[in-house]
Amino acid sequence: MAEQERMVEAILFATAEPITVRELESRMPHGCDPAEALVYLRKRYEGRGVQVMKIGDAWAIRTAADLGFLMQKETVETRKLSRAAIETLAIIAYHQPVTRAEIEEIRGVSVSRGTVDQLLELEWIRFGRRKMTPGRPVTFVVTQSFLDHFGLENARDLPGLKELRAAGLLENRPAPGLSLGSESEDEDEEEAEGQTELFED
Repeated sequence: MAEQERMVEAILFATAEPITVRELESRMPHGCDPAEALVYLRKRYEGRGVQVMKIGDAWAIRTAADLGFLMQKETVETRKLSRAAIETLAIIAYHQPVTRAEIEEIRGVSVSRGTVDQLLELEWIRFGRRKMTPGRPVTFVVTQSFLDHFGLENARDLPGLKELRAAGLLENRPAPGLSLGSESEDEDEEEAEGQTELFED
């Protein structure tokens, strides 16, 4: 098992993207059990500067959350999102799988194609299964890249409204998921500057 741990460790270090147990099995000699090796490897890295993290259904080695500030200059990537994009992303993250019509009902305004396309290009959302309702509308869900970017194992780890407000990430204004009145998408775009904190590193 120690040798299998070494093999899993080597693969995780060499792979930039999270990797699944099945992919680990395909790279390792026949008869190896990467799932068991990951359990031991994860324990061995507890409390260290880097940790073995589960991201969705895949695994990766990542910098410990409390040491992320040391990597700030190397990892910060500017992604300017409009208020419309931030709210759409938040709704998808908290309500997935969700259709475009459901997003529009929650926001109270129509969602432009450009907003969805931007989130798809960032690979933070993807198409989910079609709903078994009239018209079989497509749904949207967040991606593994979204979880990886924000250091989440799954969408259930997203903070609640109280936690977001306590961290200063939400003002005392209606949050995504609540009625936002009759604002238009164009007005949202004009307010883009200074409204991107929630979904930026």
